[in-house]
Amino acid sequence: MRRLVDENRLRKFMHRFGNQSEQKARVYFTGGATAVLFGWRDSTIDIDLLIVPDQDRLLRAIPELKEELELNIELACPAHFIPELPGWEDRSQFIGQEGSLSFYHYDLYAQGLSKIERAHKQDLADVKELLNRSLIVPARLREIFDQIFPNLYRFPAIDPKSFRNALSSVLAEFEGKA
Repeated sequence: MRRLVDENRLRKFMHRFGNQSEQKARVYFTGGATAVLFGWRDSTIDIDLLIVPDQDRLLRAIPELKEELELNIELACPAHFIPELPGWEDRSQFIGQEGSLSFYHYDLYAQGLSKIERAHKQDLADVKELLNRSLIVPARLREIFDQIFPNLYRFPAIDPKSFRNALSSVLAEFEGKA
């Protein structure tokens, strides 16, 4: 059975994964890994990541690292669930360098919107932390949502009206507390 991922285990993964690459690439963390590194969660059940550009050598190393470090690792990012946000790479925050790999937090606005769309209890708690820590700003979140709204038809599992209502509800709750 694989263990929960705390900051120490996540950084160990970063170090080991960085040693696997012979070419420069960027690794974007999302979800629980971001929450753990920012410190509002002690652990997460898995590491969700995106490799740009993807490399066979890195992809082949993942199963071995999963077993060796007893981690769950998934290839997942917000753009798999909602439209890719314009400028997401520029908004992705640098974490650190290990070997040839640069590690980043995937755009926090994209993470916030994908979590609002999923609406799981933990996801909504994460969005509240992003807002409370001023890592995302309500007006900018609305603006970015409006930019992707016309492309929601490309994601048939998403009901655009429900998504907009969920965003409004989260922001109204946050703004009511502020």
